[in-house]
Amino acid sequence: MEIDEIDLKILQELQCDARKSYRKVAKNVNVAEGTVYNRIEKLKENGVIKGFIPDIDYSELGFNLIAIIGVSAEGGFLPDIEEKIAKKPNVTSVYDVTGEYDAIVVVKFKERKEMNKFVKDILSMERVERTNTMLALNVVKESHKIDLSSL
Repeated sequence: MEIDEIDLKILQELQCDARKSYRKVAKNVNVAEGTVYNRIEKLKENGVIKGFIPDIDYSELGFNLIAIIGVSAEGGFLPDIEEKIAKKPNVTSVYDVTGEYDAIVVVKFKERKEMNKFVKDILSMERVERTNTMLALNVVKESHKIDLSSL
């Protein structure tokens, strides 16, 4: 799908507030409300927009432990392992990476006991060779938003 300037402006508006009305987005982008509706539907159909979710501060809900886990696995089995890990509760991200590890997993927990069980569950998975768990000391930035204005 080709993304034009209007699509980018609509995406920028939605990044600021995904609950913004089509009317308000149309006014800010300077196009008709129907155009905004059609563009958003097309962006959804093409997988550019995957959904609309609230930006939740999980630490306010008690999820104060953030673990970044490097996972090494036997070759050829990584996609299955990543898929299983991705389905586990508390997992916010799974990245297939280059470098020292095969995958990086980001997980949030309320208690160390939960994290301990999670890491041991990963290690007990067939074909997982090793893990390395790092704990985030402070969250400096955490966002799925990027600046689209330079595109």
